[in-house]
Amino acid sequence: MDLTHRVATLDDLDAIRVVVRRAIEQLQSDFLTPEQVAASHLVMGVDTQLLRDGTYILLLAGDRIAGCGGWSYRRTLFGGDASVIAREPETLDPSIDAARIRAMYTDPAFTRRGIGRRVLELCERAAWDRGFRRTEMMATMAGEPLYRSCGYVRLEEPIAAEAGGAAVPLVRMGKILMR
Repeated sequence: MDLTHRVATLDDLDAIRVVVRRAIEQLQSDFLTPEQVAASHLVMGVDTQLLRDGTYILLLAGDRIAGCGGWSYRRTLFGGDASVIAREPETLDPSIDAARIRAMYTDPAFTRRGIGRRVLELCERAAWDRGFRRTEMMATMAGEPLYRSCGYVRLEEPIAAEAGGAAVPLVRMGKILMR
């Protein structure tokens, strides 16, 4: 499979939202109840701040988004535009803070092909280039196995993000970056 990547723009927003919706609906269902999957749409999603900051990456198979994800130099750890989670737009200091890995999604038609791993590597490299030496994320239960295999460790016990009458389990994970 021939893949290319590029930084996403606001013009990509509709296509990204399709991938995000499909990923939440299809890839979370082995880990969450139907109520939790529905609530996930209120906890997760695309954060257009990442697109405006130029830190959201698309991995493309031809003209189709196979996967997407971003990193951030802002304090917000997780959540999208439609999220019920409070936003923290303050910038981070790379000398003391960890960059945030954000909004990682693989189109269900492209799972088990290294898409998530490749997007994560691109995000880590970009954060490194901006001076960050650590990354953190709030992982879904479906994403945790991938992140663990990429060197991430749990930083705390899982939490439950309450939304839409259901508790969505998430776990904060981190990694020290190395070149």
